[in-house]
Amino acid sequence: MGAWFADNGLLLGLALLDGLASAALIFLVAVGLNLVFGVLRVLNIAHGSLYAIGAYTAAGLGAALGSGSLPAWAALGVLVLAAALVGAVLGPLIERMLLRRIYAEENVLQLLVTFALFMMLEDVQKLIWGVQPVHHDAAMRLFGTVDVPFGSDFIPFTAYQLFVLPGIAVLVLVGLVWFLRATLSGRMIVAVTTDREAATAIGINADRVYLLTFTAGAVLAALGGALSSPTAAIVPGVGASTIVLSFAVVATAGLGRIEGAALTALMIGLGRSVAVYFFPEAEVLIPYLIMVAVLLVKPQGLFGTLETRRI
Repeated sequence: MGAWFADNGLLLGLALLDGLASAALIFLVAVGLNLVFGVLRVLNIAHGSLYAIGAYTAAGLGAALGSGSLPAWAALGVLVLAAALVGAVLGPLIERMLLRRIYAEENVLQLLVTFALFMMLEDVQKLIWGVQPVHHDAAMRLFGTVDVPFGSDFIPFTAYQLFVLPGIAVLVLVGLVWFLRATLSGRMIVAVTTDREAATAIGINADRVYLLTFTAGAVLAALGGALSSPTAAIVPGVGASTIVLSFAVVATAGLGRIEGAALTALMIGLGRSVAVYFFPEAEVLIPYLIMVAVLLVKPQGLFGTLETRRI
């Protein structure tokens, strides 16, 4: 074991750092999906498209504003602005024009409708941005690199992936938990989630809660995409791979469980990263092996609970 660590210690350290950054991005997308399902009870396949559009918009806006010549904090602000624009525009549009019409329908129909929307948005992306890879890494370059101590050696790693991505993920997690538990609007969301009829009877506007919740989920999906844009080239199909990973996180954590999404995103992010470095042929399987292992023991997910079905 000691000999293996001596030969592969640096690779393991690099895999753990990569896994932490990957987990932060996966969490941002998955927590938005989990929030939407927890309140609206709709599994939105098109959530992956919002991630991709957020990434494309952030890269395009960064290039247009010349974010490479801005301070690091301003380049990061461009990414957040792109996510906010995508979520604020597409979120209300999708909820009002489409989802509001299918809340009372069967789950299968909801999945088919959101899948159709996902396919249409995939084509829209190709029409606007083409099929060639798009990349704009200004934010990551501006934050520079740091030397991370690991054993007796140091691993050079980008500060953007080491501090910014995990930091934003933690802020989102803490902010969401605080908002839902400590604010009037958050308690209204929890009330609608628990019993829409009773919440409506006491004067809560459930339609408004649905709109705000879906918009927040759309912003989180776009934020994940925007923050990922400096780290890798954006190519057609990135939304599909992201939504599949997000579903794995949501199913493993338990549907509607926000705090659980953080732990499962970390498990899946680290698992995939370690596999990339040491077992690349198993990298695609790791998230689903983790998901199946958990669901065999706890079918409701790690943090899920059995719910009484209301007839």
